Amino acid sequence: MRTDTGILGWRAIGLGAAFLLVIILAQRALVPAPPAARAQPRISDQIVIERVQAVAKLVSSETFIRDVVTYQNTWYGSTKKSLIVVTGKVLAGVVIDSTVRVRVNEETKTIALEIPHARVLDVVVTHMQTYDERSGLWNPFRPSDRDTIFQHVRAQLAHTADDMGVVGHADSSALALLETLLTVPGYSVNVRFQLPAPVAQPAE
Repeated sequence: MRTDTGILGWRAIGLGAAFLLVIILAQRALVPAPPAARAQPRISDQIVIERVQAVAKLVSSETFIRDVVTYQNTWYGSTKKSLIVVTGKVLAGVVIDSTVRVRVNEETKTIALEIPHARVLDVVVTHMQTYDERSGLWNPFRPSDRDTIFQHVRAQLAHTADDMGVVGHADSSALALLETLLTVPGYSVNVRFQLPAPVAQPAE
């Protein structure tokens, strides 16, 4: 009987090569493909405006103040007065409105934002204690005086906060908060103020 060893040998080599090819292909399939290059993020003026407008009012400073307020009113030579010890909370920050300006430069990869200065947004009176209340001879205290005193207290707390530099602190905090809010990979952020700082006054 004749055995064709040449054909059998080539068949064995062929099967071995095919098996080796299957192993190589299987190994390649198990190796994860290299991650696709991440697309460079793009940002527009409108995207920045939407992010900023979503904040509306950015409260960047909250200060608790204890103060002594003197109220005095004279009517036809008759004076009434009182001494009030008051504790309150002053909120200061930036109002995001139509005056905000945004400019995105794709060539330099910069985001420029111009905002108004911070101001007192609200004054919350948390406690009032009246001492040494004295009515005038024909100028007594009336219920309407309570509202007048309350507004006087709020105004004085706002001015005290201004003397303490609360609005200036709110400016610095607002810059830092907005720069963080608008941070986008590949872009630099420049936030600056566009108007002179206003005189402190309580919000309506």
